[in-house]
Amino acid sequence: MAGKPSTPVLAKLVGLAAAAAAAWAANQVITQSWQAARGHKPPKAEDPGDSQLAEILVAAALSGAAVAVARALATRGTARFAVKTDITD
Repeated sequence: MAGKPSTPVLAKLVGLAAAAAAAWAANQVITQSWQAARGHKPPKAEDPGDSQLAEILVAAALSGAAVAVARALATRGTARFAVKTDITD
């Protein structure tokens, strides 16, 4: 693509690490919140048990949305930080 600056490897690695850490933290927040509200960990599709489909879908939607938002914010924040600290050169 013309006009789009390339991102160096260091900035990509920092962004990847920040996104992974943010996703993990968001997942932990969802798990702890679910456990506090419902009295058990959020169900997963592969877990055996009597979890209802609706509960599995709600847990998956909340978890997926929280992780996606956290990753996006971490990636954007890292990109802004890279530009400010000039590690993109």
